[in-house]
Amino acid sequence: MYRSDGSPIRVLLVDDEQVLTDLVKLALGYEGWSVEVAATGRSAIEAYKANRPDVVVLDIMLPDLDGLSVLSGMRALGRSTPTLFLTAKDSIDDRIIGLTAGGDDYMTKPFSLEELVARLRGLLRRTAEGVLEEDHVLVVGDLTLDESSYEVRRAGEEIALTTTEFELLRYFMRNPRRVLTRAQILDRVWNYDFAGRVNIVDLYVSYLRKKLDGDRSTMIHTVRGVGYVLRGPE
Repeated sequence: MYRSDGSPIRVLLVDDEQVLTDLVKLALGYEGWSVEVAATGRSAIEAYKANRPDVVVLDIMLPDLDGLSVLSGMRALGRSTPTLFLTAKDSIDDRIIGLTAGGDDYMTKPFSLEELVARLRGLLRRTAEGVLEEDHVLVVGDLTLDESSYEVRRAGEEIALTTTEFELLRYFMRNPRRVLTRAQILDRVWNYDFAGRVNIVDLYVSYLRKKLDGDRSTMIHTVRGVGYVLRGPE
């Protein structure tokens, strides 16, 4: 997904938790989007004014202003940008529900990075002004993956994958012939709760191989001591 001029989607991420913003920035950067981070409400309004983002991810609890005041300040500038609110479970109130009923969205912490990306894509599609959807079919050899319909086929045969298997394969297919380390795969595919558990990568690669290969040639190859690489059949 890109802007109508072919440039990256611009995201303004407003949150004062650096660990969280680093993870979200990594996930959205993988989508090819440009992410600017603001840690306070006032700096968020200035960044919004200067850079005109396409979508805003806005924490309700900030050190100086609350998120709803920040939103009010942004909309006073004359634009209504789709906004996804981040909130603790015990801080959801009627004001947030009322705002999101108009087309925006909210997520409670902690959340899945995969779901965050999906929610933002949904927001951008619903408010498609200035946004162009690209072809979301990835092809490597006889393997195809449709990012919109979540369909995977090899040599025309449909392959059913779990959500995690799909995200893992998508990462490989966006980086064909590139060796990916286990740490890189963990950072992209799994929630940070799995940090350090690199064995889960090996487990899911084995699941993928069983589903993709069958009696066909292997596509995901092990690079001993480093990680894995996806290559099309010779």
